[in-house]
Order: sequence, then C-alpha cells, then structure tokens
Amino acid sequence: MHSYVGGHRADTPQDFVELALGTPAELWLGVDGESEMERAARLDAARDILADPDYGCLPDDLIRLAARVVDENPDLFNVVPLARLARRRTARRGVAA
Repeated sequence: MHSYVGGHRADTPQDFVELALGTPAELWLGVDGESEMERAARLDAARDILADPDYGCLPDDLIRLAARVVDENPDLFNVVPLARLARRRTARRGVAA
C-alpha cells in the first residue's frame, strides 16, 4: 500500500514533511557540514520563499508541525519537564539614601 499527498507519493516521513510544507525540510533546518556560502544561499532562498504571499502562513505551519513532532515523540528530543522553583523574596529594611 502506498501513501499519496496531493497526488505525490510519500514513502518516508521526510516525504510527508516536504509535501506538507511545499519545501524540503533541509531548507529550513540546514544540513551537517554545510559551508558558510551554502548556509548563506540557503537562508537567502528561505527569505525569498517567505516573501512570497503564497507562503505567508508558512512560519505558523512550521511551528505547528514542530510542536506536533515534539508532542508525539518526546523521547526523540529527550524532553524532560523541569520543576519550577519558587522565587523567594527577601524583605528589605531601611530607607534608601
């Protein structure tokens, strides 16, 4: 059985992400070992895409997607809830000069 998104075959989770976003995830995340020139070109392309009115909601979609991935796979990111420490207030005595 094959999965299709918008008429395109999606075989891997990366395929689903790319089809959902309309761009490769590497464009936003980068790749290991990229040079400064490659990084600058990638960021320039990302800025051009975000300037296109058709992609105006893309940052919101990316945040929603990232939140869903973290929520569904907490062990993937080794997310550990931290306990909040109560702030202790000290009473000040005396008069300011």
